[in-house]
Amino acid sequence: MSYTWQYYDVVLVGIFLSMTAGATVGLFTAVSLPLAVLGAGAVAALIMAHGLFVNGPVDAPRDLTDEVEPLN
Repeated sequence: MSYTWQYYDVVLVGIFLSMTAGATVGLFTAVSLPLAVLGAGAVAALIMAHGLFVNGPVDAPRDLTDEVEPLN
């Protein structure tokens, strides 16, 4: 059985790669580490916003009104 990549897998990888790239730029270039990580965090926030609001985890707004079974 092979694994198929889903959209949210790509979102998580994008967040990881942007933060790793920010840390790498901050450590190995003249850009300060806090500034590089701040910029990478902004990119990660945009990736998260796309995953939440542009391509959200629901098919339609009416899906948000479905009742959830209690965990207890």
